[in-house]
Amino acid sequence: MTVEAAAVRTAHALVALVELWALGWVWVCGLTRRRGRALWIAVGLLVAEGVALVIGRGNCPLGPLQSRLGDPVPLFELVLPPRAAKAAIPILAAVAIAGLALVAVRRPDGR
Repeated sequence: MTVEAAAVRTAHALVALVELWALGWVWVCGLTRRRGRALWIAVGLLVAEGVALVIGRGNCPLGPLQSRLGDPVPLFELVLPPRAAKAAIPILAAVAIAGLALVAVRRPDGR
């Protein structure tokens, strides 16, 4: 693997970790009715990721860049079997939408 491919893989993994934090934080805030700047940052990150997935037609747009740089292994396949990796994006998207809906429904004042 080239140095550039390794750098993109590392950056991609960091983006994935931040996105997982955002997903978890949205759920924490939805369940606890907590609000604050971190929630809105998390919501913005999830919306940006959703837009990126729409642009990538359901696939992460960083995948083709990784492949062009000599890293043909999709990020999720580094930690999951191929079938589970393929299912990860739709499952995580559904979990994100459900978490965002929970935040919208469970207002801080209980209304």
